[in-house]
Amino acid sequence: GSKHVADDQHIGMLQKLGASDLNGTTNFDRTNYFETVPSNLLETALWLESDRMGFLLPAMTNEKLRTQKEVVKNERRQGTETQPYGLAEERFWQALFPAPHPYYGAVIGSLEDLEAATDQDVATFFSTWYRPSNATLAVVGDFEIDEAKALIEKYFGTLQSGPKPEAPVVAPAKLSAPITIEHEETVASLPKIMMGWHTPALYAEGDATADVLSGILSTGRSSRLYKRLVFEKQLAQTVSAYQQSLGAQSVFTIEAIARPGVTLQQLQTEIDAVLDEVRTKGVSEAEVQRVRNRVQTRALNGLQAVGGFGGKSDLLQSYNHFLGEPDRLSWDLARYEAVTPKAVQDFAKQLDDTRVILKATPKASAPAAKEVK
Repeated sequence: GSKHVADDQHIGMLQKLGASDLNGTTNFDRTNYFETVPSNLLETALWLESDRMGFLLPAMTNEKLRTQKEVVKNERRQGTETQPYGLAEERFWQALFPAPHPYYGAVIGSLEDLEAATDQDVATFFSTWYRPSNATLAVVGDFEIDEAKALIEKYFGTLQSGPKPEAPVVAPAKLSAPITIEHEETVASLPKIMMGWHTPALYAEGDATADVLSGILSTGRSSRLYKRLVFEKQLAQTVSAYQQSLGAQSVFTIEAIARPGVTLQQLQTEIDAVLDEVRTKGVSEAEVQRVRNRVQTRALNGLQAVGGFGGKSDLLQSYNHFLGEPDRLSWDLARYEAVTPKAVQDFAKQLDDTRVILKATPKASAPAAKEVK
């Protein structure tokens, strides 16, 4: 609820009016709220969002905070603590970004942190960050521009804004030596290995190259890791490589789940062998072009939708948030056109032994959890 909207009415009202793609999410770098509504209800959506931004705190009570704490605790239990490899992956991430780095731990936080949050913590956080001077508002679809601007001025231009808060200064995390984590897995029944390296931030030089390498390694049945570990040698149930692009610093990850009877050392040896081939022999232009095609197809498919994850409004907001300019689609796609086979090979050479390796072994055969540095 907020000052002018009763408890549990915001979402319910939008759903009754035919809204879709209705959600809110938080990652390490931002929180967003979004909905897709019939064009004649644009004013209703703007009014609801402006009331949430400008008048949430008057409706906040300790009872509501306690209720939401329990909701988020249950989300953590379901998404991390009882999820296969959930706690193992959290340890993996914490090793990459030790406290007090703001990326330490899961976005959702720990049960201890959630319990410790006070009414004042919530009020201070909201007052600092949830203000017009620190927000991007993206409106996409069937509307008259002048009318939409007038509505935005009516509902958001009257809110108390205040100065834009200073963005946190985040020193890059660095590994001084390899870290291996041996984790006793209590939920999943098969061993899993994860390798992680620090890489350039979202949209920074090298970020697109990392995306291309990840596609060459694990996208499609002909990709190098899938072909070798899953198809030819039948060592892994699944294997994937991906660049998790973040605003301050990114992580390149390779992970694989072993087939029954296969050891994690076998998986590590084969993964390293594939990486060594890329480092020494490089990749082909055809491999790079296949990934470019997939990137372009994914982007264009996303643009079919006005809202939701990957839709036009989501993309405009992301470009504005991270680059300060919403019209960066052509520039974004051009990053991938500029990636060459040599750039991919050079990037792979940077993925050296200074990395975090997680070895999650099912409890029945695992040693006690320990970390080796």
